[in-house]
Amino acid sequence: MFTACAVIVSLFSVVLLGSAAGKLAKHPKVIESLAKCEVPSSWPPRLAAAEIAGAVGMVLGLWIPALGIAAAVGIVLYFVGAIIAHVRVRDNDVIAPIVFIVLAVIIIVLRYRTR
Repeated sequence: MFTACAVIVSLFSVVLLGSAAGKLAKHPKVIESLAKCEVPSSWPPRLAAAEIAGAVGMVLGLWIPALGIAAAVGIVLYFVGAIIAHVRVRDNDVIAPIVFIVLAVIIIVLRYRTR
């Protein structure tokens, strides 16, 4: 099970880092999506920092299980916030955050079972 956890953590961390890079680079589609959700223009670097911290925490969590679990819980909360932001403005584009929550929960379960 540890191997499955390591693979999922690695791939999910790459996705999170890519998402953070889009925010830091101010990619037009990312900024447009954030604006549609009425996210203040000062928030993208902070949101990117949260994604980077989650990715790094989950990777380090392969050696420090409690850190990995905590980081994955933080990612779940981050994407629950994303869903709330979308729903608040009546935007139903919540598939990606739901998938990310499911992946983070899988990581929590796998990391908990393999510690």
